[in-house]
Amino acid sequence: MHNEDVVAAGPSRQLELLAEGRITSRELTEATLAAAHAANADLNAFVAIDDTGALAAADEADRRRAAGESAPMLGVPIAIKDDTDMSGRVTGWGSSALVRPAEHDADIVARIRVVGMVPIGKTTLPELAICGFTESETYGVTRNPHDHDYTPGGSSGGSAAAVAAGGVGIATGTDGAGSIRIPAACCGLVGFKPTHGTMPSSGGWHGLSTQGCLTRRVVDSALYLDTFGDFETPLVEAAGTDPEFLRIGVDLRPFPASVPLALDSRVAEAVAETAILLRGLGHDVRDVKVGYGTAAQAMTVRYLAGIRDAARVTDEPSRLERRTRQIAMLGRPLGSKVISRAQAAGQRFGSDLLVRMGVDILLTPTMSGPAVRVGRWAGKSGLATVLSMGRYYAYTPAWNHTGQPAVSLPAGFTDTNLPLAVQFIAAPGDDARLMSLAGQVERAR
Repeated sequence: MHNEDVVAAGPSRQLELLAEGRITSRELTEATLAAAHAANADLNAFVAIDDTGALAAADEADRRRAAGESAPMLGVPIAIKDDTDMSGRVTGWGSSALVRPAEHDADIVARIRVVGMVPIGKTTLPELAICGFTESETYGVTRNPHDHDYTPGGSSGGSAAAVAAGGVGIATGTDGAGSIRIPAACCGLVGFKPTHGTMPSSGGWHGLSTQGCLTRRVVDSALYLDTFGDFETPLVEAAGTDPEFLRIGVDLRPFPASVPLALDSRVAEAVAETAILLRGLGHDVRDVKVGYGTAAQAMTVRYLAGIRDAARVTDEPSRLERRTRQIAMLGRPLGSKVISRAQAAGQRFGSDLLVRMGVDILLTPTMSGPAVRVGRWAGKSGLATVLSMGRYYAYTPAWNHTGQPAVSLPAGFTDTNLPLAVQFIAAPGDDARLMSLAGQVERAR
Protein backbone atom coordinates (compact mmCIF):
# COMPACT_ATOMS: atom_id res chain seq x y z
CA MET A 1 0.00 0.00 0.00
CA HIS A 2 1.14 3.58 -0.65
CA ASN A 3 1.81 5.67 2.45
CA GLU A 4 -1.28 7.81 1.97
CA ASP A 5 -3.43 4.70 1.55
CA VAL A 6 -2.07 3.24 4.80
CA VAL A 7 -2.95 6.41 6.72
CA ALA A 8 -6.46 6.66 5.29
CA ALA A 9 -7.10 2.91 5.72
CA GLY A 10 -7.99 3.45 9.37
CA PRO A 11 -7.15 1.62 12.59
CA SER A 12 -8.61 -1.81 11.78
CA ARG A 13 -6.60 -2.21 8.59
CA GLN A 14 -3.54 -0.62 10.16
CA LEU A 15 -3.65 -3.17 12.99
CA GLU A 16 -3.82 -6.00 10.47
CA LEU A 17 -0.71 -4.69 8.71
CA LEU A 18 1.11 -4.23 12.00
CA ALA A 19 0.19 -7.74 13.19
CA GLU A 20 1.34 -9.24 9.87
CA GLY A 21 4.66 -7.42 10.15
CA ARG A 22 4.07 -5.64 6.84
CA ILE A 23 4.63 -2.26 8.48
CA THR A 24 6.08 -1.01 11.75
CA SER A 25 4.44 1.57 13.96
CA ARG A 26 7.33 3.91 13.23
CA GLU A 27 6.76 3.59 9.48
CA LEU A 28 3.03 4.08 9.93
CA THR A 29 3.61 7.07 12.18
CA GLU A 30 6.11 8.65 9.78
CA ALA A 31 3.53 8.32 6.99
CA THR A 32 0.82 9.75 9.25
CA LEU A 33 2.96 12.71 10.31
CA ALA A 34 3.70 13.54 6.67
CA ALA A 35 0.00 13.33 5.82
CA ALA A 36 -0.95 15.39 8.88
CA HIS A 37 1.47 18.18 7.98
CA ALA A 38 0.11 18.23 4.43
CA ALA A 39 -3.50 18.31 5.63
CA ASN A 40 -2.69 21.05 8.13
CA ALA A 41 -1.04 23.24 5.50
CA ASP A 42 -4.17 22.86 3.40
CA LEU A 43 -6.92 23.03 6.02
CA ASN A 44 -5.56 24.35 9.35
CA ALA A 45 -6.77 21.24 11.18
CA PHE A 46 -4.10 21.03 13.88
CA VAL A 47 -3.13 23.31 16.72
CA ALA A 48 0.19 21.43 16.96
CA ILE A 49 1.80 18.32 15.49
CA ASP A 50 4.28 16.55 17.76
CA ASP A 51 6.73 14.72 15.49
CA THR A 52 9.26 13.96 18.22
CA GLY A 53 6.77 12.67 20.76
CA ALA A 54 4.89 10.64 18.15
CA LEU A 55 8.00 8.89 16.87
CA ALA A 56 9.11 8.07 20.41
CA ALA A 57 5.68 6.57 21.15
CA ALA A 58 5.82 4.60 17.89
CA ASP A 59 9.23 3.18 18.76
CA GLU A 60 7.90 2.11 22.15
CA ALA A 61 4.89 0.46 20.48
CA ASP A 62 7.22 -1.46 18.17
CA ARG A 63 9.27 -2.57 21.16
CA ARG A 64 6.13 -3.79 22.94
CA ARG A 65 4.89 -5.66 19.87
CA ALA A 66 8.30 -7.29 19.40
CA ALA A 67 8.12 -8.41 23.02
CA GLY A 68 4.88 -10.22 22.31
CA GLU A 69 2.27 -7.68 23.38
CA SER A 70 -0.94 -7.33 21.40
CA ALA A 71 -2.89 -4.61 23.20
CA PRO A 72 -5.86 -3.28 21.23
CA MET A 73 -4.83 -0.34 19.05
CA LEU A 74 -1.12 -0.86 19.85
CA GLY A 75 0.97 1.32 17.52
CA VAL A 76 -1.97 3.09 15.82
CA PRO A 77 -1.61 6.89 15.40
CA ILE A 78 -4.37 9.14 16.70
CA ALA A 79 -5.02 12.89 16.82
CA ILE A 80 -6.36 14.43 20.05
CA LYS A 81 -8.93 17.22 20.07
CA ASP A 82 -7.54 20.26 21.91
CA ASP A 83 -10.20 20.22 24.62
CA THR A 84 -8.61 17.13 26.20
CA ASP A 85 -5.67 17.41 28.59
CA MET A 86 -2.23 16.09 27.69
CA SER A 87 0.31 16.47 30.49
CA GLY A 88 2.74 19.35 30.01
CA ARG A 89 0.75 20.95 27.19
CA VAL A 90 -1.69 23.85 27.28
CA THR A 91 -5.19 22.62 26.49
CA GLY A 92 -6.20 25.55 24.34
CA TRP A 93 -9.95 25.01 23.85
CA GLY A 94 -9.67 27.16 20.71
CA SER A 95 -8.75 30.17 22.84
CA SER A 96 -5.89 32.36 24.08
CA ALA A 97 -7.59 32.56 27.50
CA LEU A 98 -5.94 29.31 28.65
CA VAL A 99 -2.20 29.50 29.22
CA ARG A 100 -1.24 26.99 31.93
CA PRO A 101 -0.01 23.56 30.85
CA ALA A 102 -2.06 20.59 32.03
CA GLU A 103 -0.57 18.86 35.08
CA HIS A 104 -1.95 15.44 34.13
CA ASP A 105 -3.27 13.53 31.15
CA ALA A 106 -7.05 13.30 30.93
CA ASP A 107 -8.23 9.77 31.72
CA ILE A 108 -8.89 9.04 28.05
CA VAL A 109 -5.38 10.18 27.07
CA ALA A 110 -3.81 8.15 29.87
CA ARG A 111 -5.62 5.07 28.59
CA ILE A 112 -4.64 5.86 24.99
CA ARG A 113 -1.02 5.80 26.13
CA VAL A 114 -1.48 2.59 28.16
CA VAL A 115 -2.74 0.63 25.15
CA GLY A 116 0.10 2.01 23.06
CA MET A 117 -1.67 4.29 20.61
CA VAL A 118 0.49 7.07 19.17
CA PRO A 119 -0.79 10.64 19.73
CA ILE A 120 0.47 12.78 16.84
CA GLY A 121 -0.91 16.20 17.83
CA LYS A 122 -3.87 18.33 18.89
CA THR A 123 -6.73 19.35 16.58
CA THR A 124 -8.56 22.65 16.26
CA LEU A 125 -11.94 23.61 17.67
CA PRO A 126 -13.98 26.80 18.15
CA GLU A 127 -13.49 28.67 21.40
CA LEU A 128 -14.69 26.60 24.38
CA ALA A 129 -16.22 24.10 21.92
CA ILE A 130 -19.31 26.30 21.68
CA CYS A 131 -20.00 26.37 17.96
CA GLY A 132 -20.92 24.06 15.10
CA PHE A 133 -18.14 25.59 12.99
CA THR A 134 -14.39 25.70 13.64
CA GLU A 135 -13.31 29.32 13.44
CA SER A 136 -11.56 31.21 16.24
CA GLU A 137 -9.66 34.46 16.68
CA THR A 138 -6.72 32.55 18.15
CA TYR A 139 -6.32 29.69 15.67
CA GLY A 140 -8.11 30.97 12.58
CA VAL A 141 -10.40 29.11 10.19
CA THR A 142 -10.39 25.34 9.70
CA ARG A 143 -11.70 24.31 6.29
CA ASN A 144 -13.60 21.39 4.83
CA PRO A 145 -11.43 19.08 2.67
CA HIS A 146 -14.33 18.60 0.25
CA ASP A 147 -14.52 22.35 -0.45
CA HIS A 148 -12.36 24.93 1.30
CA ASP A 149 -15.11 27.55 1.16
CA TYR A 150 -17.16 25.44 3.60
CA THR A 151 -16.80 24.57 7.26
CA PRO A 152 -15.89 21.09 8.51
CA GLY A 153 -18.42 21.69 11.29
CA GLY A 154 -17.72 21.88 14.99
CA SER A 155 -16.77 21.65 17.57
CA SER A 156 -14.63 18.62 16.58
CA GLY A 157 -13.96 20.28 13.23
CA GLY A 158 -10.19 19.88 13.22
CA SER A 159 -10.49 16.18 14.00
CA ALA A 160 -13.02 15.68 11.23
CA ALA A 161 -11.06 17.68 8.66
CA ALA A 162 -7.87 15.78 9.46
CA VAL A 163 -9.51 12.35 9.11
CA ALA A 164 -11.51 13.26 6.00
CA ALA A 165 -8.38 14.62 4.32
CA GLY A 166 -6.44 11.44 5.05
CA GLY A 167 -4.17 13.23 7.51
CA VAL A 168 -4.74 10.63 10.23
CA GLY A 169 -6.79 7.45 10.46
CA ILE A 170 -8.70 8.37 13.62
CA ALA A 171 -9.12 11.41 15.87
CA THR A 172 -10.84 11.96 19.17
CA GLY A 173 -13.94 14.10 19.44
CA THR A 174 -16.31 15.28 22.12
CA ASP A 175 -20.04 15.77 21.63
CA GLY A 176 -22.04 18.13 23.84
CA ALA A 177 -24.77 19.16 21.38
CA GLY A 178 -23.69 17.46 18.16
CA SER A 179 -19.95 18.17 18.15
CA ILE A 180 -19.00 14.73 16.78
CA ARG A 181 -22.03 14.14 14.57
CA ILE A 182 -22.08 17.60 12.95
CA PRO A 183 -18.43 17.46 11.77
CA ALA A 184 -18.97 13.86 10.64
CA ALA A 185 -21.93 15.01 8.56
CA CYS A 186 -20.03 17.98 7.13
CA CYS A 187 -17.02 15.84 6.16
CA GLY A 188 -18.61 12.53 5.08
CA LEU A 189 -17.44 10.53 8.10
CA VAL A 190 -18.87 8.23 10.75
CA GLY A 191 -19.66 10.06 13.99
CA PHE A 192 -20.93 7.80 16.79
CA LYS A 193 -22.00 9.40 20.09
CA PRO A 194 -22.24 6.59 22.65
CA THR A 195 -24.61 6.34 25.59
CA HIS A 196 -23.56 8.86 28.20
CA GLY A 197 -21.53 7.40 31.04
CA THR A 198 -19.80 4.77 28.92
CA MET A 199 -16.61 6.68 28.05
CA PRO A 200 -13.90 8.18 30.29
CA SER A 201 -13.30 11.96 30.41
CA SER A 202 -16.96 12.67 29.70
CA GLY A 203 -19.73 14.59 31.47
CA GLY A 204 -18.99 18.24 30.66
CA TRP A 205 -21.72 20.84 30.27
CA HIS A 206 -23.63 19.26 33.16
CA GLY A 207 -23.70 15.81 31.61
CA LEU A 208 -24.37 16.82 27.99
CA SER A 209 -20.91 15.95 26.65
CA THR A 210 -19.31 12.59 25.94
CA GLN A 211 -16.05 11.41 24.40
CA GLY A 212 -15.97 9.62 21.05
CA CYS A 213 -14.08 9.71 17.77
CA LEU A 214 -14.18 10.52 14.06
CA THR A 215 -13.46 7.75 11.54
CA ARG A 216 -14.12 6.80 7.94
CA ARG A 217 -15.62 3.38 8.74
CA VAL A 218 -18.12 2.10 11.27
CA VAL A 219 -15.83 -0.72 12.45
CA ASP A 220 -13.09 1.78 13.32
CA SER A 221 -15.43 3.76 15.57
CA ALA A 222 -16.54 0.49 17.15
CA LEU A 223 -12.94 -0.55 17.75
CA TYR A 224 -12.09 2.72 19.49
CA LEU A 225 -15.22 2.67 21.67
CA ASP A 226 -14.67 -0.99 22.60
CA THR A 227 -11.08 -0.26 23.57
CA PHE A 228 -11.85 2.61 25.93
CA GLY A 229 -15.55 2.38 26.79
CA ASP A 230 -17.78 0.25 28.97
CA PHE A 231 -20.34 -1.62 26.85
CA GLU A 232 -22.20 -4.84 27.65
CA THR A 233 -21.90 -6.18 24.10
CA PRO A 234 -18.70 -5.81 22.01
CA LEU A 235 -19.31 -3.13 19.42
CA VAL A 236 -16.87 -4.48 16.82
CA GLU A 237 -18.78 -7.75 16.76
CA ALA A 238 -22.03 -5.81 16.46
CA ALA A 239 -20.68 -3.67 13.61
CA GLY A 240 -20.00 -6.78 11.54
CA THR A 241 -23.35 -8.47 12.23
CA ASP A 242 -26.65 -7.51 10.61
CA PRO A 243 -29.28 -6.59 13.21
CA GLU A 244 -32.51 -8.45 13.70
CA PHE A 245 -35.76 -7.05 12.26
CA LEU A 246 -36.12 -3.48 13.53
CA ARG A 247 -38.97 -1.02 13.79
CA ILE A 248 -37.52 2.27 12.60
CA GLY A 249 -39.33 5.57 13.03
CA VAL A 250 -38.63 8.51 10.70
CA ASP A 251 -39.10 12.09 11.90
CA LEU A 252 -38.04 15.11 9.85
CA ARG A 253 -39.19 17.61 12.48
CA PRO A 254 -36.34 19.35 14.30
CA PHE A 255 -35.71 19.83 18.02
CA PRO A 256 -37.45 23.18 18.67
CA ALA A 257 -34.59 25.03 20.38
CA SER A 258 -35.13 27.93 17.98
CA VAL A 259 -37.47 28.77 15.11
CA PRO A 260 -36.50 25.96 12.70
CA LEU A 261 -35.25 26.37 9.17
CA ALA A 262 -36.94 24.57 6.31
CA LEU A 263 -35.19 21.25 5.73
CA ASP A 264 -32.94 21.30 2.66
CA SER A 265 -34.56 19.16 -0.05
CA ARG A 266 -31.28 17.30 -0.63
CA VAL A 267 -31.20 16.19 3.01
CA ALA A 268 -34.87 15.21 2.92
CA GLU A 269 -34.12 13.11 -0.16
CA ALA A 270 -31.17 11.46 1.59
CA VAL A 271 -33.43 10.49 4.50
CA ALA A 272 -36.09 9.17 2.10
CA GLU A 273 -33.53 7.11 0.18
CA THR A 274 -32.21 5.72 3.46
CA ALA A 275 -35.73 4.72 4.46
CA ILE A 276 -36.12 2.85 1.14
CA LEU A 277 -32.78 1.14 1.75
CA LEU A 278 -33.90 0.07 5.23
CA ARG A 279 -37.16 -1.37 3.93
CA GLY A 280 -35.17 -3.31 1.35
CA LEU A 281 -33.11 -4.76 4.21
CA GLY A 282 -36.30 -6.05 5.80
CA HIS A 283 -36.96 -3.44 8.46
CA ASP A 284 -40.35 -1.90 9.28
CA VAL A 285 -39.99 1.83 8.56
CA ARG A 286 -42.76 4.21 9.55
CA ASP A 287 -43.28 7.93 10.12
CA VAL A 288 -43.37 9.01 13.76
CA LYS A 289 -43.51 12.27 15.69
CA VAL A 290 -41.23 12.94 18.65
CA GLY A 291 -43.13 14.91 21.28
CA TYR A 292 -40.34 17.15 22.53
CA GLY A 293 -42.45 19.19 24.93
CA THR A 294 -40.20 21.45 26.99
CA ALA A 295 -37.04 19.41 26.36
CA ALA A 296 -35.43 22.17 24.29
CA GLN A 297 -35.69 24.67 27.13
CA ALA A 298 -34.20 22.21 29.63
CA MET A 299 -31.35 21.28 27.30
CA THR A 300 -30.58 24.96 26.71
CA VAL A 301 -30.25 25.49 30.47
CA ARG A 302 -27.50 22.86 30.63
CA TYR A 303 -25.74 24.17 27.51
CA LEU A 304 -25.65 27.81 28.63
CA ALA A 305 -24.72 26.95 32.23
CA GLY A 306 -21.92 24.73 30.92
CA ILE A 307 -20.48 27.52 28.79
CA ARG A 308 -20.74 29.97 31.69
CA ASP A 309 -18.84 27.55 33.94
CA ALA A 310 -16.16 26.91 31.31
CA ALA A 311 -15.61 30.64 30.79
CA ARG A 312 -15.25 31.19 34.54
CA VAL A 313 -12.37 28.72 34.91
CA THR A 314 -10.23 30.03 32.05
CA ASP A 315 -6.85 31.42 33.10
CA GLU A 316 -7.40 34.85 31.57
CA PRO A 317 -11.14 35.43 30.94
CA SER A 318 -10.52 38.89 29.49
CA ARG A 319 -8.94 37.20 26.48
CA LEU A 320 -12.13 35.37 25.55
CA GLU A 321 -13.77 36.41 22.31
CA ARG A 322 -16.55 38.96 22.64
CA ARG A 323 -19.13 36.47 21.36
CA THR A 324 -18.01 33.86 23.89
CA ARG A 325 -18.35 36.35 26.76
CA GLN A 326 -21.84 37.24 25.55
CA ILE A 327 -22.92 33.58 25.42
CA ALA A 328 -21.44 32.94 28.86
CA MET A 329 -23.48 35.86 30.21
CA LEU A 330 -26.67 34.19 29.00
CA GLY A 331 -25.99 31.40 31.49
CA ARG A 332 -25.27 33.70 34.43
CA PRO A 333 -28.75 33.48 36.06
CA LEU A 334 -28.91 29.67 36.00
CA GLY A 335 -28.52 28.19 39.49
CA SER A 336 -27.85 24.64 40.67
CA LYS A 337 -31.50 23.79 41.29
CA VAL A 338 -32.68 24.68 37.79
CA ILE A 339 -29.70 22.80 36.33
CA SER A 340 -30.51 19.69 38.41
CA ARG A 341 -34.13 19.82 37.29
CA ALA A 342 -33.01 20.11 33.66
CA GLN A 343 -30.71 17.09 34.03
CA ALA A 344 -33.50 15.01 35.58
CA ALA A 345 -35.90 16.10 32.84
CA GLY A 346 -33.48 14.89 30.18
CA GLN A 347 -33.18 11.45 31.76
CA ARG A 348 -36.97 11.13 32.10
CA PHE A 349 -37.55 12.24 28.53
CA GLY A 350 -35.11 9.76 27.02
CA SER A 351 -35.65 6.75 29.26
CA ASP A 352 -38.64 5.33 27.37
CA LEU A 353 -39.06 7.72 24.43
CA LEU A 354 -38.64 5.09 21.70
CA VAL A 355 -40.83 2.61 23.58
CA ARG A 356 -43.63 5.18 23.73
CA MET A 357 -43.36 5.65 19.95
CA GLY A 358 -43.30 1.89 19.36
CA VAL A 359 -39.93 1.86 17.57
CA ASP A 360 -36.44 0.47 18.18
CA ILE A 361 -34.50 3.12 16.26
CA LEU A 362 -35.20 6.70 15.17
CA LEU A 363 -34.03 8.03 11.78
CA THR A 364 -33.62 11.80 11.31
CA PRO A 365 -31.46 14.26 9.40
CA THR A 366 -28.16 15.14 11.10
CA MET A 367 -28.32 18.80 10.01
CA SER A 368 -30.82 21.00 8.20
CA GLY A 369 -28.57 21.03 5.13
CA PRO A 370 -25.01 20.22 4.04
CA ALA A 371 -22.01 22.09 5.46
CA VAL A 372 -22.40 25.87 5.54
CA ARG A 373 -19.96 28.37 4.12
CA VAL A 374 -17.05 29.56 6.22
CA GLY A 375 -17.91 32.84 7.94
CA ARG A 376 -21.67 32.29 8.01
CA TRP A 377 -21.80 33.44 11.64
CA ALA A 378 -18.88 35.88 11.54
CA GLY A 379 -19.57 39.11 13.43
CA LYS A 380 -22.84 37.93 14.97
CA SER A 381 -23.57 38.51 18.63
CA GLY A 382 -23.62 35.67 21.13
CA LEU A 383 -27.40 35.46 21.25
CA ALA A 384 -27.78 35.71 17.47
CA THR A 385 -25.20 32.95 16.99
CA VAL A 386 -26.89 30.61 19.47
CA LEU A 387 -30.32 31.17 17.95
CA SER A 388 -29.11 30.82 14.37
CA MET A 389 -27.09 27.67 15.10
CA GLY A 390 -30.14 26.28 16.89
CA ARG A 391 -32.05 26.63 13.65
CA TYR A 392 -29.44 24.90 11.48
CA TYR A 393 -28.12 22.29 13.89
CA ALA A 394 -31.53 21.33 15.18
CA TYR A 395 -31.37 17.54 15.00
CA THR A 396 -28.50 16.63 17.33
CA PRO A 397 -28.88 18.37 20.74
CA ALA A 398 -31.89 16.41 21.98
CA TRP A 399 -29.86 13.21 22.23
CA ASN A 400 -27.21 14.87 24.40
CA HIS A 401 -30.02 15.96 26.70
CA THR A 402 -31.34 12.40 26.95
CA GLY A 403 -27.93 10.70 26.89
CA GLN A 404 -29.02 8.29 24.15
CA PRO A 405 -26.57 6.84 21.61
CA ALA A 406 -26.73 8.45 18.18
CA VAL A 407 -24.71 8.12 14.99
CA SER A 408 -24.30 10.25 11.89
CA LEU A 409 -23.65 8.23 8.74
CA PRO A 410 -22.69 9.39 5.24
CA ALA A 411 -25.60 9.43 2.80
CA GLY A 412 -24.15 10.55 -0.51
CA PHE A 413 -23.15 13.94 -1.88
CA THR A 414 -24.70 17.06 -3.34
CA ASP A 415 -24.11 17.97 -6.98
CA THR A 416 -21.23 20.17 -5.76
CA ASN A 417 -19.56 17.32 -3.83
CA LEU A 418 -20.60 18.35 -0.31
CA PRO A 419 -21.37 15.33 1.89
CA LEU A 420 -24.91 14.50 2.97
CA ALA A 421 -25.72 12.58 6.15
CA VAL A 422 -28.47 10.95 8.17
CA GLN A 423 -28.72 10.26 11.89
CA PHE A 424 -29.88 7.16 13.78
CA ILE A 425 -30.79 7.21 17.49
CA ALA A 426 -31.26 4.21 19.81
CA ALA A 427 -32.46 3.80 23.39
CA PRO A 428 -30.03 4.42 26.27
CA GLY A 429 -27.61 1.51 26.51
CA ASP A 430 -28.58 0.13 23.11
CA ASP A 431 -25.23 1.04 21.53
CA ALA A 432 -24.61 -2.45 20.10
CA ARG A 433 -27.92 -2.50 18.21
CA LEU A 434 -27.23 0.97 16.85
CA MET A 435 -23.71 -0.04 15.80
CA SER A 436 -25.11 -3.15 14.14
CA LEU A 437 -27.55 -1.10 12.08
CA ALA A 438 -24.82 1.40 11.21
CA GLY A 439 -22.61 -1.42 9.92
CA GLN A 440 -25.46 -2.89 7.90
CA VAL A 441 -26.30 0.45 6.29
CA GLU A 442 -22.64 1.10 5.50
CA ARG A 443 -22.31 -2.30 3.79
CA ALA A 444 -25.57 -1.83 1.88
CA ARG A 445 -24.45 1.55 0.52
